[in-house]
Amino acid sequence: MKLTITGFSNSGKTTVFNALTGLNLPATTYPTLISAEVDPHVGVVKIPDHRINKLSSVYKPKKTTYAAVEYIDYLGIASGRDAAQNSKVFNLIKDADAIVHIVRTFEDDAVVHPLGKIDALRDVKAFETEIIFGDLEFVEKRLERMEEASKKGKKQDEAGKRLLLKCKKALEDEISLRDIEFNEEEKKIMLPYQFLSVMPEIIVLNIDEKDLNSEKVKNLQQEIETYFKKKGQSAVPPVLALCGKIEMEIAQLSQDEAKAFLDDMGIAEPAMNRLCRVSYETLGLISFFTVGEDEVKAWTIKNGTNAHKAAGKIHSDIEKGFIRAEVIGFDDFVLSDESMVKGKEKGLVRLEGKTYPVKDGDIINFKFNV
Repeated sequence: MKLTITGFSNSGKTTVFNALTGLNLPATTYPTLISAEVDPHVGVVKIPDHRINKLSSVYKPKKTTYAAVEYIDYLGIASGRDAAQNSKVFNLIKDADAIVHIVRTFEDDAVVHPLGKIDALRDVKAFETEIIFGDLEFVEKRLERMEEASKKGKKQDEAGKRLLLKCKKALEDEISLRDIEFNEEEKKIMLPYQFLSVMPEIIVLNIDEKDLNSEKVKNLQQEIETYFKKKGQSAVPPVLALCGKIEMEIAQLSQDEAKAFLDDMGIAEPAMNRLCRVSYETLGLISFFTVGEDEVKAWTIKNGTNAHKAAGKIHSDIEKGFIRAEVIGFDDFVLSDESMVKGKEKGLVRLEGKTYPVKDGDIINFKFNV
């Protein structure tokens, strides 16, 4: 699963990327438009999870494997729907599963904001407008091609055309497609189009150090949430706040140094941990665990996946030869003195069939025959 870190230029995207990945890439101050090709930065980040830490301490395996999410950092959005830069950014976003939108609230005279003064709510609104315009431009070009094909006598995709006209009307009214209701047939038709404004979004306020835990930031978070609610958006994006500069410093420290730093700052955990977990949740993902002396591993699946399909995540042979799943929830495992044997004695270990919907935190031993 991939998330693209984006936002307007000079908002601190690469700083947040460095904080997530532990890398130390230079945070370039990009111009409004680009004349040279710039490669995106890609990093795979482990999802912090106390449960796998606990399981690893119990089983002491040779290998511990965490769930992971891929983050991509690239150039910022330029204000103006005709900007060549936006086309490059939009193409990258379309290949991702969700957007991490970095919104600048920090002041720095040496780093110019492309829209002028610092105004987070304005940036949120402007970003929504840009991705709506990006979708509208795509729809208009698609409809033009359909019209040209029709004139040449080619058969029309009537269902596709109806969907595009529905999308066009909403986008012309500056309504995100995530705010429009589509039936199952329309959703299937939409998939190849990779619309930007239907993608899940996480908003991250990149704040000044002095504003950590301030009422000013809390009020701003509420203001942004209220904006999306007033738009009638069914799923209001999570709005997180962090100081990218501090988070990047923490990521460069050793574990002991980072703990001491956090204690001095009165911070329970790096904000990056929270962002990782929110990213996972926003994508609709959950983890189940397999345990043993060789490996303790978190497996990533979509929420609602049944045991049969989850087995296939490990190996196709397990899915083909599936007999049943031996399941205990993580909390029940802890209540069983961290012992599968005691879990069975207490009746907390269950035998589940193919259709069992796997739950987040399930510890599963698949029984199969091939």
